[in-house]
Amino acid sequence: MNTTSLAAESADVPVTAPTPAPAPAQSARSLLKQLQQQFPAFRDCLPLAIGIDKQLLARVPGLDRKTMRAALGIHTGSLRYLRAMEKATVRYDLDGVAGAEVTDIHRTHAKETLQQRFKKEAERKKAERDAAQADEANRLRQEKLLQLASKFSRNG
Repeated sequence: MNTTSLAAESADVPVTAPTPAPAPAQSARSLLKQLQQQFPAFRDCLPLAIGIDKQLLARVPGLDRKTMRAALGIHTGSLRYLRAMEKATVRYDLDGVAGAEVTDIHRTHAKETLQQRFKKEAERKKAERDAAQADEANRLRQEKLLQLASKFSRNG
């Protein structure tokens, strides 16, 4: 193969190096810690007002939307928040001031999410127990085989 055919083949494939996505100024977890220190609604794990993201963007200058959404996802997906939502009647703004009511649909969603999470955790633990029992049974079987093999090799 000559160099002209190599050049022709490589002309079909762009040779631009992939540009890495710009790293957010901070991680979602560190932003969440900052929000918990700064705002009572996050610190006290109160049910957040619908549209809390818009309040955050207005109050926290230079907030990265993607990082904020990830931090909100971590917060609202936490067991503590879901338990609060399950029993909540009112939502709160950033300063902890009561606002709109929590709907039955949102309470039910929180309850179902918790139930699914607990069920998954129970299934995971059962699978771990089953695997440990299978490993132990296999270990005992191997031990027995070795004992038999050594017994018969001595008498041979």
